[in-house]
Amino acid sequence: MTKSLPPWARTLLSALALAAAIAVIIWVIHEPAIVGAAVSQRQLPIYCVQKEEKVAALSFDAGWGNEDTQQLIDILTAHDVRATFFLVGDWVEKYPESVKALSDAGQEIMNHSGTHPHLSQLSTEEIQAEVNGCSDKVEAITGTRPTLFRCPYGEYDDHVIEAVQSLGIKAIQWDVDSLDWKGISAEEITRRVLEGVQPGSIVLMHNAAEHTPEALAGIIESLQADGYTLVPISELLLTGDYTIDTTGRQCPA
Repeated sequence: MTKSLPPWARTLLSALALAAAIAVIIWVIHEPAIVGAAVSQRQLPIYCVQKEEKVAALSFDAGWGNEDTQQLIDILTAHDVRATFFLVGDWVEKYPESVKALSDAGQEIMNHSGTHPHLSQLSTEEIQAEVNGCSDKVEAITGTRPTLFRCPYGEYDDHVIEAVQSLGIKAIQWDVDSLDWKGISAEEITRRVLEGVQPGSIVLMHNAAEHTPEALAGIIESLQADGYTLVPISELLLTGDYTIDTTGRQCPA
């Protein structure tokens, strides 16, 4: 005849059975989400590039004012640096002479949308129209069609990135934000950039930002003194097969 378990043992077994049941329920609820997350990869723009050598890119967004575009061109030219300018189509239409000046100076001109909208609120067709409209205006002045795109406000989701990439255009973000648009001092802009740059970095600045021209020469000279070569983003990017990791870094495949 089998002896019955003492009360403490029965209590322990009941607790273990309850814990096992809870664990099974949690696994059933969460495991499909884990599998789904592994299968579906988020669409990301390129924030920076995996590089061993000291190379980085300066970029400028232009969408409103035009007070200092020529000054930026002059500083870049004096230091033999080519940067990437992401232009809004409306700005291109308003300041065609500055677009031509940028192109004539050898600066790289890329796409920042037609009207600077919140793209995630638009349909695929509307996003493509924004991109194509800006590219048409740039190409009409420079003879070259942009191959890179920066999302207005830096905002994007999978839908936006897929719509842009469907046009054969790469979406570009940044990993060093100067915050120059906030009106911070040239010293603070310089500090933020120099402390943030690493091999493969993309720096975000703006034309028509109050203290950017004042900071630019010092930024360039400090980076060059530290051994950096500054190139347009198109020359920073990897060619051939690559992957984009979860931080947005473009890496060799």
